[in-house]
Amino acid sequence: MNCCGAFIHIFDFMFYLPVIWLKVTNELPWRLPLPSLNYLLSSHVWRQDHNGFSHQDPGFIDHVVNKKAEVIRVYLPPDTNTLLSVADHCLRSRHYVNVIVAGKQPQPNWLSMEDAVLHCTRGIGIWDWASNGPSEPEVVMACCGDVPTLETLAAVHLLRLHLPDLRVRTINVVDLMRLQPEREHPHGLSDHEFDALFTADRPVIFAYHGYPWLIHRLTYRRSNHANIHVRGYKEEGTVTTPFDMVMLNDLDRYHLVMDVIDRVPGLASRAGQVRQLMMDRRVQARAYTRAEGDDLPEIRDWTWT
Repeated sequence: MNCCGAFIHIFDFMFYLPVIWLKVTNELPWRLPLPSLNYLLSSHVWRQDHNGFSHQDPGFIDHVVNKKAEVIRVYLPPDTNTLLSVADHCLRSRHYVNVIVAGKQPQPNWLSMEDAVLHCTRGIGIWDWASNGPSEPEVVMACCGDVPTLETLAAVHLLRLHLPDLRVRTINVVDLMRLQPEREHPHGLSDHEFDALFTADRPVIFAYHGYPWLIHRLTYRRSNHANIHVRGYKEEGTVTTPFDMVMLNDLDRYHLVMDVIDRVPGLASRAGQVRQLMMDRRVQARAYTRAEGDDLPEIRDWTWT
Protein backbone atom coordinates (compact mmCIF):
# COMPACT_ATOMS: atom_id res chain seq x y z
CA MET A 1 0.00 0.00 0.00
CA ASN A 2 1.44 3.34 -1.08
CA CYS A 3 0.30 6.41 0.82
CA CYS A 4 1.20 9.92 1.97
CA GLY A 5 2.89 9.92 5.39
CA ALA A 6 0.24 12.21 6.86
CA PHE A 7 -2.86 10.58 5.33
CA ILE A 8 -1.86 7.07 6.38
CA HIS A 9 -3.39 7.86 9.78
CA ILE A 10 -6.79 7.39 8.15
CA PHE A 11 -5.93 3.69 8.08
CA ASP A 12 -4.62 3.35 11.65
CA PHE A 13 -7.35 0.93 12.66
CA MET A 14 -7.03 -1.02 9.40
CA PHE A 15 -3.32 -1.37 10.24
CA TYR A 16 -4.11 -2.54 13.76
CA LEU A 17 -6.40 -5.41 12.70
CA PRO A 18 -3.92 -7.39 10.55
CA VAL A 19 -1.19 -6.90 13.16
CA ILE A 20 -3.39 -8.51 15.81
CA TRP A 21 -4.47 -11.23 13.38
CA LEU A 22 -0.88 -12.07 12.44
CA LYS A 23 0.16 -12.11 16.09
CA VAL A 24 -2.59 -14.60 16.97
CA THR A 25 -2.05 -16.83 13.93
CA ASN A 26 1.64 -17.07 14.85
CA GLU A 27 0.43 -19.22 17.74
CA LEU A 28 -1.50 -21.61 15.48
CA PRO A 29 0.79 -24.33 14.11
CA TRP A 30 -1.63 -25.28 11.33
CA ARG A 31 -1.76 -21.73 9.89
CA LEU A 32 0.79 -21.26 7.09
CA PRO A 33 2.73 -17.96 6.96
CA LEU A 34 1.09 -15.33 4.77
CA PRO A 35 2.71 -12.77 2.49
CA SER A 36 3.56 -9.65 4.45
CA LEU A 37 1.51 -6.47 4.40
CA ASN A 38 3.80 -3.72 3.08
CA TYR A 39 3.26 0.01 3.53
CA LEU A 40 5.26 2.49 1.45
CA LEU A 41 5.10 6.06 2.75
CA SER A 42 6.49 7.95 -0.23
CA SER A 43 5.17 11.48 0.29
CA HIS A 44 6.70 12.37 3.60
CA VAL A 45 6.96 15.25 6.03
CA TRP A 46 10.15 16.86 4.70
CA ARG A 47 9.03 17.38 1.10
CA GLN A 48 5.58 18.97 1.12
CA ASP A 49 6.67 21.97 -0.91
CA HIS A 50 3.15 22.76 -2.13
CA ASN A 51 0.82 21.19 0.46
CA GLY A 52 2.43 22.50 3.63
CA PHE A 53 1.55 21.98 7.27
CA SER A 54 -1.63 20.00 6.59
CA HIS A 55 0.47 17.21 5.03
CA GLN A 56 3.26 17.09 7.62
CA ASP A 57 2.93 14.31 10.19
CA PRO A 58 5.43 11.44 10.56
CA GLY A 59 3.62 9.97 13.58
CA PHE A 60 2.50 6.74 11.91
CA ILE A 61 5.89 5.25 12.77
CA ASP A 62 5.23 5.91 16.48
CA HIS A 63 1.90 4.09 16.15
CA VAL A 64 3.55 1.12 14.44
CA VAL A 65 6.31 0.52 16.98
CA ASN A 66 3.74 0.12 19.76
CA LYS A 67 2.63 -3.20 18.26
CA LYS A 68 4.01 -6.69 18.81
CA ALA A 69 7.71 -6.92 18.01
CA GLU A 70 7.48 -10.29 16.27
CA VAL A 71 5.15 -8.82 13.64
CA ILE A 72 6.18 -5.22 12.83
CA ARG A 73 9.24 -3.92 10.95
CA VAL A 74 10.15 -0.31 10.07
CA TYR A 75 12.69 0.61 7.38
CA LEU A 76 14.02 4.03 6.36
CA PRO A 77 16.35 3.52 3.37
CA PRO A 78 18.59 6.55 2.71
CA ASP A 79 18.94 6.21 -1.08
CA THR A 80 17.75 4.38 -4.19
CA ASN A 81 19.91 1.28 -3.86
CA THR A 82 19.00 0.72 -0.22
CA LEU A 83 15.32 1.22 -1.15
CA LEU A 84 15.65 -1.49 -3.81
CA SER A 85 17.24 -3.86 -1.28
CA VAL A 86 14.64 -3.14 1.40
CA ALA A 87 11.74 -3.51 -1.03
CA ASP A 88 13.12 -6.82 -2.31
CA HIS A 89 13.38 -8.13 1.25
CA CYS A 90 9.90 -6.94 2.26
CA LEU A 91 8.15 -8.32 -0.82
CA ARG A 92 9.76 -11.72 -0.23
CA SER A 93 9.01 -11.75 3.51
CA ARG A 94 6.18 -13.63 5.20
CA HIS A 95 3.89 -12.86 8.13
CA TYR A 96 5.11 -9.33 8.89
CA VAL A 97 3.74 -5.83 8.55
CA ASN A 98 6.57 -3.83 6.96
CA VAL A 99 6.60 -0.04 6.86
CA ILE A 100 9.01 1.59 4.38
CA VAL A 101 9.54 5.35 4.47
CA ALA A 102 11.16 6.82 1.35
CA GLY A 103 10.59 10.15 -0.35
CA LYS A 104 9.47 10.38 -3.96
CA GLN A 105 12.01 13.10 -4.82
CA PRO A 106 15.33 12.35 -6.59
CA GLN A 107 18.01 11.39 -4.07
CA PRO A 108 21.77 10.85 -4.21
CA ASN A 109 23.04 7.29 -4.26
CA TRP A 110 25.37 7.05 -1.28
CA LEU A 111 26.08 3.32 -1.70
CA SER A 112 26.71 0.96 -4.57
CA MET A 113 24.17 -1.84 -4.97
CA GLU A 114 26.55 -4.37 -3.40
CA ASP A 115 27.27 -2.13 -0.43
CA ALA A 116 23.57 -1.28 -0.10
CA VAL A 117 22.64 -4.96 0.22
CA LEU A 118 25.28 -5.44 2.92
CA HIS A 119 24.16 -2.32 4.76
CA CYS A 120 20.48 -3.31 4.65
CA THR A 121 21.31 -6.84 5.79
CA ARG A 122 23.01 -5.36 8.85
CA GLY A 123 20.24 -2.79 9.26
CA ILE A 124 22.70 -0.34 10.79
CA GLY A 125 26.34 0.42 10.23
CA ILE A 126 29.31 2.77 10.27
CA TRP A 127 29.97 4.54 7.00
CA ASP A 128 33.76 4.59 6.96
CA TRP A 129 33.93 6.82 3.90
CA ALA A 130 31.97 9.48 5.79
CA SER A 131 33.91 9.09 9.03
CA ASN A 132 37.14 10.77 10.08
CA GLY A 133 39.78 8.36 11.31
CA PRO A 134 39.56 4.74 12.53
CA SER A 135 40.31 5.61 16.17
CA GLU A 136 37.74 6.23 18.88
CA PRO A 137 35.53 9.13 17.80
CA GLU A 138 35.00 12.37 19.66
CA VAL A 139 31.45 12.56 18.31
CA VAL A 140 29.03 10.19 16.58
CA MET A 141 26.87 11.55 13.77
CA ALA A 142 23.89 9.21 13.38
CA CYS A 143 21.10 9.46 10.83
CA CYS A 144 17.90 7.63 9.93
CA GLY A 145 15.86 8.61 6.87
CA ASP A 146 16.70 10.05 3.45
CA VAL A 147 16.57 13.78 4.29
CA PRO A 148 18.30 13.39 7.70
CA THR A 149 21.04 11.39 5.97
CA LEU A 150 21.55 14.15 3.41
CA GLU A 151 21.80 16.82 6.12
CA THR A 152 24.09 14.69 8.29
CA LEU A 153 26.53 14.04 5.46
CA ALA A 154 26.52 17.73 4.56
CA ALA A 155 27.25 18.51 8.23
CA VAL A 156 30.10 15.98 8.26
CA HIS A 157 31.51 17.66 5.16
CA LEU A 158 31.42 21.04 6.95
CA LEU A 159 33.14 19.53 10.00
CA ARG A 160 35.90 18.13 7.79
CA LEU A 161 36.30 21.52 6.16
CA HIS A 162 36.32 23.71 9.28
CA LEU A 163 37.40 21.27 12.04
CA PRO A 164 39.59 18.73 10.24
CA ASP A 165 41.16 17.35 13.44
CA LEU A 166 37.81 16.39 14.96
CA ARG A 167 37.32 12.62 15.01
CA VAL A 168 33.85 11.92 13.63
CA ARG A 169 32.05 8.59 13.23
CA THR A 170 29.05 8.49 10.88
CA ILE A 171 26.36 5.85 11.45
CA ASN A 172 23.32 5.22 9.26
CA VAL A 173 20.23 3.34 10.45
CA VAL A 174 18.01 1.56 7.91
CA ASP A 175 16.18 -0.85 10.22
CA LEU A 176 14.75 1.32 12.99
CA MET A 177 14.16 -1.62 15.30
CA ARG A 178 17.90 -2.28 15.51
CA LEU A 179 18.01 0.50 18.09
CA GLN A 180 15.95 -1.51 20.57
CA PRO A 181 17.60 -4.02 22.92
CA GLU A 182 17.62 -7.60 21.66
CA ARG A 183 15.37 -8.62 24.54
CA GLU A 184 12.66 -6.27 23.24
CA HIS A 185 12.74 -6.95 19.49
CA PRO A 186 14.13 -9.79 17.33
CA HIS A 187 16.15 -7.25 15.32
CA GLY A 188 17.46 -5.42 18.38
CA LEU A 189 21.17 -4.94 19.12
CA SER A 190 22.79 -6.27 22.25
CA ASP A 191 24.21 -3.67 24.64
CA HIS A 192 27.74 -4.61 23.58
CA GLU A 193 26.90 -4.18 19.89
CA PHE A 194 25.19 -0.85 20.56
CA ASP A 195 28.15 0.49 22.56
CA ALA A 196 30.58 -0.68 19.88
CA LEU A 197 28.74 1.50 17.38
CA PHE A 198 27.64 4.50 19.42
CA THR A 199 30.35 4.34 22.12
CA ALA A 200 29.64 4.23 25.85
CA ASP A 201 30.37 7.86 26.67
CA ARG A 202 30.72 10.10 23.58
CA PRO A 203 28.10 12.59 22.36
CA VAL A 204 25.76 11.31 19.67
CA ILE A 205 24.04 13.79 17.35
CA PHE A 206 21.13 11.83 15.88
CA ALA A 207 19.22 13.20 12.88
CA TYR A 208 15.92 11.35 12.60
CA HIS A 209 13.05 11.41 10.10
CA GLY A 210 10.18 11.60 12.60
CA TYR A 211 9.44 12.80 16.11
CA PRO A 212 12.69 12.91 18.15
CA TRP A 213 11.29 11.30 21.29
CA LEU A 214 10.77 7.97 19.52
CA ILE A 215 14.54 7.52 19.34
CA HIS A 216 14.73 8.22 23.06
CA ARG A 217 12.00 5.62 23.68
CA LEU A 218 13.93 2.99 21.72
CA THR A 219 17.29 3.74 23.38
CA TYR A 220 16.41 4.80 26.92
CA ARG A 221 17.98 1.68 28.46
CA ARG A 222 21.31 2.09 26.70
CA SER A 223 24.32 3.06 28.78
CA ASN A 224 25.01 6.16 26.67
CA HIS A 225 21.43 7.39 26.44
CA ALA A 226 22.21 10.60 28.34
CA ASN A 227 24.59 11.59 25.51
CA ILE A 228 22.14 10.93 22.66
CA HIS A 229 20.78 14.22 21.30
CA VAL A 230 18.08 13.83 18.66
CA ARG A 231 16.99 16.26 15.98
CA GLY A 232 13.79 15.56 14.07
CA TYR A 233 10.35 16.89 13.29
CA LYS A 234 8.95 19.16 16.01
CA GLU A 235 5.69 20.39 14.50
CA GLU A 236 7.15 23.31 12.58
CA GLY A 237 6.03 23.49 8.98
CA THR A 238 4.51 25.49 6.16
CA VAL A 239 4.58 25.72 2.37
CA THR A 240 8.28 26.40 1.90
CA THR A 241 11.49 25.15 0.32
CA PRO A 242 13.08 21.81 1.30
CA PHE A 243 16.00 23.39 3.16
CA ASP A 244 13.86 25.97 4.92
CA MET A 245 11.72 23.08 6.14
CA VAL A 246 14.67 21.39 7.84
CA MET A 247 15.82 24.74 9.22
CA LEU A 248 12.40 25.31 10.80
CA ASN A 249 12.91 22.06 12.74
CA ASP A 250 16.66 22.55 13.47
CA LEU A 251 17.55 19.48 11.42
CA ASP A 252 19.67 21.40 8.92
CA ARG A 253 23.40 20.84 8.37
CA TYR A 254 24.39 24.13 9.99
CA HIS A 255 22.46 23.40 13.16
CA LEU A 256 23.92 19.88 13.33
CA VAL A 257 27.42 21.38 13.22
CA MET A 258 26.42 23.78 15.99
CA ASP A 259 25.16 20.80 18.03
CA VAL A 260 28.54 19.12 17.64
CA ILE A 261 30.36 22.24 18.83
CA ASP A 262 28.00 22.54 21.81
CA ARG A 263 28.19 18.88 22.82
CA VAL A 264 31.82 17.83 22.34
CA PRO A 265 33.69 18.66 25.57
CA GLY A 266 36.17 21.52 25.12
CA LEU A 267 35.23 22.20 21.52
CA ALA A 268 33.10 25.33 22.01
CA SER A 269 36.01 27.47 23.25
CA ARG A 270 38.17 26.72 20.19
CA ALA A 271 35.40 26.62 17.59
CA GLY A 272 33.54 29.82 18.40
CA GLN A 273 34.21 31.31 14.98
CA VAL A 274 32.93 28.18 13.25
CA ARG A 275 29.75 28.26 15.31
CA GLN A 276 29.18 31.91 14.43
CA LEU A 277 29.75 31.09 10.76
CA MET A 278 27.07 28.37 10.94
CA MET A 279 24.62 30.83 12.51
CA ASP A 280 25.36 33.32 9.75
CA ARG A 281 24.85 30.66 7.07
CA ARG A 282 21.40 29.90 8.49
CA VAL A 283 20.45 33.57 8.35
CA GLN A 284 21.72 33.88 4.78
CA ALA A 285 19.91 30.72 3.66
CA ARG A 286 16.61 31.91 5.14
CA ALA A 287 16.97 35.38 3.62
CA TYR A 288 17.65 33.88 0.18
CA THR A 289 14.63 31.60 0.49
CA ARG A 290 12.36 34.52 1.35
CA ALA A 291 13.72 36.64 -1.51
CA GLU A 292 13.96 34.01 -4.27
CA GLY A 293 11.46 31.32 -3.32
CA ASP A 294 14.15 28.66 -3.70
CA ASP A 295 17.14 27.32 -1.79
CA LEU A 296 20.67 28.60 -2.27
CA PRO A 297 22.33 26.78 -5.21
CA GLU A 298 25.19 25.65 -2.95
CA ILE A 299 22.59 23.89 -0.78
CA ARG A 300 20.17 22.74 -3.46
CA ASP A 301 22.93 21.29 -5.65
CA TRP A 302 25.25 20.04 -2.90
CA THR A 303 26.93 16.67 -3.45
CA TRP A 304 29.36 14.65 -1.36
CA THR A 305 33.01 15.16 -2.30
